Amino acid sequence: MTTPEQRDAAIREAGYNVFALSARDVLIDLLTDSGTGAMSRDQWAAIQHGDESYAGSPSWFIFRDAVTELFPFRHVIPTHQGRAAERILFSVVAGPGMVVPSNTHFDTTRANIEFTGAEGVDLVIAEGRDPANLHPFKGNLDTAALDALITERGHEHVPVVMVTITNNSAGGQPVSLANLHEVRAVCDKHKVPLFLDACRFAENAWFIREREEGQSGREVADIVREMASLADGMTMSAKKDPLANIGGWLACNDDALAESFRNMLILTEGFPTYGGLAGRDLEAIAQGIREAVSHDYLRYRIQSTAYLGEALHRSGIPVFLPIGGHAVYLDARGLLPHIPPLEYPGQSLSVALYKEGGIRGSEIGTVMFGRQSDGTEKPAPTDLVRLAIPRRTYTQSHIDYVIEICQAVAEQASDLRGYRIVEEAPQLRHFTARFEPLT
Repeated sequence: MTTPEQRDAAIREAGYNVFALSARDVLIDLLTDSGTGAMSRDQWAAIQHGDESYAGSPSWFIFRDAVTELFPFRHVIPTHQGRAAERILFSVVAGPGMVVPSNTHFDTTRANIEFTGAEGVDLVIAEGRDPANLHPFKGNLDTAALDALITERGHEHVPVVMVTITNNSAGGQPVSLANLHEVRAVCDKHKVPLFLDACRFAENAWFIREREEGQSGREVADIVREMASLADGMTMSAKKDPLANIGGWLACNDDALAESFRNMLILTEGFPTYGGLAGRDLEAIAQGIREAVSHDYLRYRIQSTAYLGEALHRSGIPVFLPIGGHAVYLDARGLLPHIPPLEYPGQSLSVALYKEGGIRGSEIGTVMFGRQSDGTEKPAPTDLVRLAIPRRTYTQSHIDYVIEICQAVAEQASDLRGYRIVEEAPQLRHFTARFEPLT
């Protein structure tokens, strides 16, 4: 526990950036659900089974078989985490003059695309940009816009189409199975490969089962296999739905692409049968993949997140609806309409939550996405604060405390003020930028 005075000093020393806080100064850490969950008894047991042979470890085959049970791609390439898979993918396929469309690229994906000189374009459906809209699949990609973009730019300039499931940057919203089939049809029409950014695959499949017509009687694992069958490849952060603290993979069906991916992997990550991971990590991921598609686990996971989101919504606090699977997204622009987007209402709200109660969330808005590749800045489509729920970590009493703190901050919303950036990096500035409050 910390006092308001201690938190005020800590956030000031951190340059009003919650990423720069020491975790010791955070009471409830909802910065991310990536790698922050608690592993199960069986995952810890699997760690003891890890084999640390450099090449061809038995742990590699256990990992590979667990992945292909759900994602039956011909080539599976382990990496130390998801952004490493993204870097390898786009280093090989992208470059100047290229454009990579998606429903919504997340921060590291967009940064890895732009680092090659290519352009990332977001084509989420219109409902996905409206926090209050109750469309059940607000993560869907606008297929008419995708068809028009590829036609305009030329398929030779579109190396891959990415679909993020669930759509993290746009409220953690799911993508329907029907939409994936439609995207596949557009990709086939233009002969462009389709890749999934699939790190929340199980949550997305659960929403398909719960919300999409004709899907209610299916096993989540079967829905996952159908999603995978529509793609030519995938990137994965095993720190999300696979329930591990580290790891990821890149997978595809194309033999030539896979050879290029492996060559890049050896250069920067490690041998193709460990990819920067210890054998024990490969075993923990394999077990986590199996647990992630359990209906009992997913029911608990989705309902736990909804408990927080629905309580805030009942309190009159604007949140991104419907509630997603891994996080609740506060609509900072809706709560703080007096703060213009270029004064970063999401940053203001995230700082206020920390100062009031030691809660650390993450701005998903103009700080993260406002800076353009030419150095200019414009408002992001939304300004949100993500309260990401680590898996199997916090209790209901912790979440009740979060609700109380959010309510207390909402009561003083009119007193909050914006911020300006005083230091920033050229890429992924939100991780290290320093701010100062506007008076």
